[in-house]
Amino acid sequence: MNTTGNKNQYSDEDLKEFKAIIEEKLAKAREQLAYCESVLKEQAENGENKLKSLDDSAIAMEAENLSRMASRTDKFISHLEKALKRIEQKTYGLCRLTGKLISKERLKAVPHATLSIEAKQMQGK
Repeated sequence: MNTTGNKNQYSDEDLKEFKAIIEEKLAKAREQLAYCESVLKEQAENGENKLKSLDDSAIAMEAENLSRMASRTDKFISHLEKALKRIEQKTYGLCRLTGKLISKERLKAVPHATLSIEAKQMQGK
């Protein structure tokens, strides 16, 4: 329930709930990024000493996949950090196209969302 009196803004209680969800996802994403980066670093250090073999292609594919995962995770972290800033500014949950509140269900599933389902569908057309 919105206690601010503004229909286009989530209540402080709602924002607190969203902040907790985002901080949890942020912590997990940072752990995942650290893991990817440590494995990539280890592969780079160990790769220089290995002889060429059939496994080199598998190692290269794994490194490429880890690199892509690290890049996606880094981007996800950036989106989550921006969502936290919107919470601080009390603009969190506003659709950037319509200006209407994004549904709580959508924000719980995609806490960094900046578009409502309707706006997302309009963009797809």
